[in-house]
Amino acid sequence: MEIKSYIQENRDRFLEELFSLIRIPSISSQTEHKGDMLKCAERWKELILEAGADKVEIMPTEGNPVVYGEKIINKDYPTVLVYGHYDVMPVDPIDEWKTNPFEPVVKDEHIWARGADDDKGQSFMQAKAFEYMVKSGNLKCNVKFMLEGEEEIGSGALYGFCEKNKELLQADVILVSDTSMIAKDVPSITAGLRGLGYIEVKVTGPKADLHSGLYGGAVANPINILCKMIAQLQDEDNRCTVPDFYKEVIELSKEERELMNKAPFSEADYLNTTGSPSLHGEKGFTTIERTGIRPSFDVCGIWGGYTGEGAKTVIPSTAHAKISFRLVPDQDFNVITERVAKHIEAIAPECVKVEVTPLHGGYAYVSPMDLPAYRAAEAAMQKTYGKQPIPTRSGGSIPIVAGFERILGIKSILMGFGLGSDAIHSPNENYPLQQFFNGIESITYFYEEFAKLMQK
Repeated sequence: MEIKSYIQENRDRFLEELFSLIRIPSISSQTEHKGDMLKCAERWKELILEAGADKVEIMPTEGNPVVYGEKIINKDYPTVLVYGHYDVMPVDPIDEWKTNPFEPVVKDEHIWARGADDDKGQSFMQAKAFEYMVKSGNLKCNVKFMLEGEEEIGSGALYGFCEKNKELLQADVILVSDTSMIAKDVPSITAGLRGLGYIEVKVTGPKADLHSGLYGGAVANPINILCKMIAQLQDEDNRCTVPDFYKEVIELSKEERELMNKAPFSEADYLNTTGSPSLHGEKGFTTIERTGIRPSFDVCGIWGGYTGEGAKTVIPSTAHAKISFRLVPDQDFNVITERVAKHIEAIAPECVKVEVTPLHGGYAYVSPMDLPAYRAAEAAMQKTYGKQPIPTRSGGSIPIVAGFERILGIKSILMGFGLGSDAIHSPNENYPLQQFFNGIESITYFYEEFAKLMQK
């Protein structure tokens, strides 16, 4: 049976199996969901075994467990290590969801739920493609699965897991479906990811909240101070003002930038997807360049004082902000984090105390386009979509991908099928059914093409 027929025949089963994963609220950043992490790992174990793996284990780490599975057919066959993650982002603000985030709904040919795309839907495509290849007898690759539960909080425990299990995880390539395409009719392969640094800033003024009438104007307000400090971190051209922030950034040539900007881009579609009234970013660069080859600096959250209903006139004792900075090749997230922290501390006035806490980070990654696995991904997507996929650089980050190369010595191929309109990390996350099914189809072709190329 051809893959298209197999998908059509098993469509309802595929969706219900995926929904069984989505219904588990595996939010890694919230301790109350610790039990859900193990429950989701156990469900993944069942599904990978049912798909045809010879063995699957739930392996402990210093954090959430890793689901490891394998099917070793022939030691002379190439080996593909499939990576994905079963943890998801929090659902806040919950009142902006149109459906229950953990009760998946199919509407308008989309799956609506947290994790529909990132990364349960995309990881599950890998399991179903593997299932087809096993049952059809066409699998000419050894396949290993590694599904972690901490990607959304930096994959902290996975680095140690990889160090301890180098031999177990050896493969010719790591296959990842956790990225997006340019558009539903414009296939693309992510050839690069930005790195990431993430910190929390705490500004402390008085030892306790104070009456804003009795003390207002006489002591520093931490929220006011924090806002002023944040405003100093970018200039009028939207460049980060931290000293040496751009020191290691590689400047692409005019020809390289022109080639990058040949990728299809519609400003109207981009604004429609984001809901923003206009484009905004570092002066002198296009939107494609801003998210692909330039670092960025963003406040992800800010809080302090009283935010409940009605009025409470206080000068708060503390104010907080969470700040992320996306990085490009040659920028070491440890070095940049230290520079950012020192600068924030340097611009703080004496009337407050400032603490900067690094939370997590990772390096940027670039995938060479002359790898057999990259060529296999190209051929596979062309077979599904009827078009040559375009190489792109994603503005997002998967920090562990660079870690794989450093620890295991293995390159990764980022073969994702998400779309910009999928609202990952946001309310009303969704995933088009066609992308889900196209992903399954394309991954089966990848195995066929990769096996051929590796035999030559």
